Amino acid sequence: MTIRAIEYFYSTHSAFAYLGAKRLAEICTAHDCRLIHRPFELSPVVEAAGGLSFAGRKQTHVDYFFGREIERWAEYRGVPVIAHRPTYHDNALHLSSGMLIAAEQAGLDLDALSFAMLQGHWRDDIDLANPEDLAQVARAVEIDPAPLLSASMTPNVQAVFQANTREALARGVFGSPTYFVDGDMFYGQDHLELLERALVQPFAPSGFRNPPVGG
Repeated sequence: MTIRAIEYFYSTHSAFAYLGAKRLAEICTAHDCRLIHRPFELSPVVEAAGGLSFAGRKQTHVDYFFGREIERWAEYRGVPVIAHRPTYHDNALHLSSGMLIAAEQAGLDLDALSFAMLQGHWRDDIDLANPEDLAQVARAVEIDPAPLLSASMTPNVQAVFQANTREALARGVFGSPTYFVDGDMFYGQDHLELLERALVQPFAPSGFRNPPVGG
């Protein structure tokens, strides 16, 4: 029997990846799916798709999508979150992403480490660019952080991070998290129920055609 796969494109500081992570794990378990992690660099992907940087958004948009929506989904999913934007949210994600890629290359429990990292950022306000914070996250899921931190910024590992980013751009990803099932894209953890339906009964091929933008 072929094991189904879900490709999981996300940034390591993504609130909505965190909010959906437990539900995603439940879906994978229920349907015997393998999760393929694709941590990527979010900002260039968002901007290439026409989105605004966080600083470029209006305060009403920020308050709703990065405030109230997080609160409501956290309550709905039963996931604890801090009551403010994480202190170190704008720090670089190369180290944390590299750590996940190194863990995958080492055959470690990437699902557990990824969730612990997202949870650490959004529940405990950790700095994803701080090696000691990341070490504590790894130890919490019984993973030795030392070899992962040593490998995380090596050219080989960072090349995978950049390849994931290029792949996200090529596939038209425009935010985090984004999931693919048999090539069909589902954007946002609020679409996990549709993703689960697709594992049981694929949706009909799209027949919808838009005119060219600006046409």
